[in-house]
Amino acid sequence: MYHWIEDKEFLKRMRGLCSNIVNQLVQSINNDGAMIVEAHLVGSGAKNLETQNANEPIDLDYNISLIRVDAYDINEGYNIKEYIRKAFNKVLKLNGWSDCSDSTSCLTTEKRHFTQGNHTEFSIDVAIVCESKDTWYRLIHEKTGIISNDRWFWNEGPNSNGLVEKVEWLKDNDCWNEVRDTYLDKKNMYLRRNDHNHPSFNCYIEAVNEVYNKY
Repeated sequence: MYHWIEDKEFLKRMRGLCSNIVNQLVQSINNDGAMIVEAHLVGSGAKNLETQNANEPIDLDYNISLIRVDAYDINEGYNIKEYIRKAFNKVLKLNGWSDCSDSTSCLTTEKRHFTQGNHTEFSIDVAIVCESKDTWYRLIHEKTGIISNDRWFWNEGPNSNGLVEKVEWLKDNDCWNEVRDTYLDKKNMYLRRNDHNHPSFNCYIEAVNEVYNKY
């Protein structure tokens, strides 16, 4: 089951290292001119809600948001993900990391750990997202086992409208501990169901909406 990570020094070091690598990716892409992107640490890492399942590795989730795409059509999902994947691998190599892997909904790095202090393994998950009319979409790679039959499409994310305002209201009204409890409950609920289609950011949005709507 998931539990809170209490080692604040480890969390600070991990966030600093991973965010530095992702920021290098953003600079590399934006300097190249094919597209303009922004990166955001999302889900648990953005709100100091990092959890760990027993002693398993943990991951930090980042969204690479497409602000403008010049070299490709927005529906060229394969080309967009391949461009970002190759750019990510170049940055990872410069930092002494191995190539990332292409999963269904994100680009995932190898697992790393610090040689001193807390030895918990961690990795970086980078999702590619875009926004249209206040709704965000995640680029999905639907794998079939035969690359020519694979499909790339934009999948609508959970309702995140007014998320910042909801979070502020919940904190101002002393409801944040309930959000934390609800978030942890959702992580463990999906774990028990063996449901891997609800990353931390989705669980976070669901928890905020559920508690906000309750009150």
